[in-house]
Amino acid sequence: MALLPVLCYPDPRLQKRAKPVEKVDERIKAIVKDMAETMYEAPGVGLAATQVDIHEQIIVIDVSDEQNELMVFINPELVWTSPEKKSWREGCLSVPEYYDEVERPANIRVKALDVHGKSFELEADGLLAVCLQHEMDHLKGKVFVEYLSLLKRNRISLKMKKRAKELVEQRQA
Repeated sequence: MALLPVLCYPDPRLQKRAKPVEKVDERIKAIVKDMAETMYEAPGVGLAATQVDIHEQIIVIDVSDEQNELMVFINPELVWTSPEKKSWREGCLSVPEYYDEVERPANIRVKALDVHGKSFELEADGLLAVCLQHEMDHLKGKVFVEYLSLLKRNRISLKMKKRAKELVEQRQA
């Protein structure tokens, strides 16, 4: 297993749409293991393949308190959303140290393949529903800050660019 570098906003590779996985094979299972290790190390509760510059429809999530209930969603599809909306304070491994309120459907149903290629459906609410919608947005090339005002997005973009420049300078020193 390996830790994968996580792309940071406003990296244009975060805007690429992920393609469906054609076959769940050993290569996909290795990607899932690396993504899970990367998510747990970060630490985070979810990671989309797009965030690690792999543009295939793969998501790993673990919203458990002990971080020992890994969930894998390959080719996830949102098949139902509740009309009721709920606002959550979201963060993202691709937008480090920034959190803001985003309103999303409170309840959802998702259809996907598991790590063995078996189809399943899952109903979710609370943090799992938020995390699934957040990570599925990544697969469509969308970062949660795009739900925010243009002013906030520009401020975050400048902050992330400054942060990336400082990291490069620290590595060169």
